[in-house]
Amino acid sequence: MSLSVPESPQTAKPHKQLRIVHLDDMRELCTIVQVSLERDGHKVESFNDGLAALRRIEANPQTVDLFITDHHMPKLNGLEVVRHLRRISFPGRIFIYSSEIDDDVNAEYRRLHADRVMSKPILLPELRTLLAEF
Repeated sequence: MSLSVPESPQTAKPHKQLRIVHLDDMRELCTIVQVSLERDGHKVESFNDGLAALRRIEANPQTVDLFITDHHMPKLNGLEVVRHLRRISFPGRIFIYSSEIDDDVNAEYRRLHADRVMSKPILLPELRTLLAEF
């Protein structure tokens, strides 16, 4: 399978280089997000399961500005990871996206002070707009 990553329409470097941990069980999506945001000047680490992403952040939470995750994940889902992040007082922002989150789960993300809960698919221009808010 050949994977083509679209060129970034953004020509200027971002206002702030962000250190991002991205979590999605779809490897192709991880690659597209990582390559695209790195072209924009950000540092991105991608993971395919929640436990691996959590271990990375727990190792040094101060080195991550933003955690982006799909809700439906193997080993630990997005909600479980966010609960752990709140227990360790993760200082970064948290963005959640999913094709389906019911009202109870959405309310729990709000209770945990997730910064954004978005519908999937998340488009790169929309994500870039959100990153520009940092």
